[in-house]
Amino acid sequence: MGSVREGQYKSPRALLPTGTSRGGRAHPPTPLARALDALLEATVVGSFSRVGYLARRAAEGWDDPPRADGKVVVVTGASSGIGGAVALALGRLGAEVWVLGRDAGRTEGVAEAVRSGGGRAEASVVDVADGSSAEAFAERYRAVHDRLDGLVHCAGALLGGYEVSGDGFEMTVATHVLGPYRLTWHLAPLLESTGAAAIVTVSSGGMYTERFDIGRLEMGPERYDGVRAYARAKRAQVVLAHEWWRRWSSRGVASYAMHPGWVDTPGLASGLPFFRLGPLLRRPEEGADTAVWLVTGAARSLDLVEGAALAPTGDGFWHDRHPRGEYYLPWTRPKVELDVQGRKLWDWCATRTGVGSDDDQ
Repeated sequence: MGSVREGQYKSPRALLPTGTSRGGRAHPPTPLARALDALLEATVVGSFSRVGYLARRAAEGWDDPPRADGKVVVVTGASSGIGGAVALALGRLGAEVWVLGRDAGRTEGVAEAVRSGGGRAEASVVDVADGSSAEAFAERYRAVHDRLDGLVHCAGALLGGYEVSGDGFEMTVATHVLGPYRLTWHLAPLLESTGAAAIVTVSSGGMYTERFDIGRLEMGPERYDGVRAYARAKRAQVVLAHEWWRRWSSRGVASYAMHPGWVDTPGLASGLPFFRLGPLLRRPEEGADTAVWLVTGAARSLDLVEGAALAPTGDGFWHDRHPRGEYYLPWTRPKVELDVQGRKLWDWCATRTGVGSDDDQ
């Protein structure tokens, strides 16, 4: 990718025709749909709530994501909520889904639901915050497959108090940053072998409130703030997603981060019990839609728009099938170039997990 500043880095994505989806391909939305999307985005509540999802889907005429027949996709945090919805949707689209979760019963339950719907699924108990658990899964997967078409990072938790992972790291960072980094690194050769694989990281709109700062990423027990720790980790996820793209796009690996909006999930109910929006909360399958759309390759497809051919894209921060800006608040903007942030975060993760190095370009 080279060294670029944030404004330059986003400009190609601003030209993408990511409105109406026909057969998984992107077509330009109408002027009315563009205006509606801009209005929703400006209100935040309208954009992140169920209102935004329903309005955009209707105005832009969304079709189902592309078929995924013959593809194999790993989904973490898939025992419930958004991850479970991603797994079910991919199964209906024809993918073989590896359902990863910490609870054996719920994880197998989602896998069985995929099978009951005519799909193929394997359940695997994995705690992404635990290094040995992630490595053991990667070994198990490699024993069965020599390729991987998609990896969707949905595992997450918003903690009320300070906790430490089995590896000795603050649990929010271990779950949202170190865990995805480590699992992706172990599976990277299989992603590269497909020539057109995708990594999708389910981040959060909460990341808009925090600036990326490697020195403040891992909070200590003193004055621990679970909401702030979560937002910082979600911001770091976006930086990491860009870094995967920078390092591996030349090998055919796309990497996206997205935020699902405000979704009615068990995690939201336990982590933010005061966040009561009732019918304004999205259903899990609605929050999962963009992640499924991305991992099945919709944003990478070539298409003709007003007579001009557009190159496929494999990067960006997305919401409701649109690439979005990454900064709403001026004090959250980076003070260094994006690829510098990514390199720093990569080195930070490599030092703590013991896998990967800056030589892996």
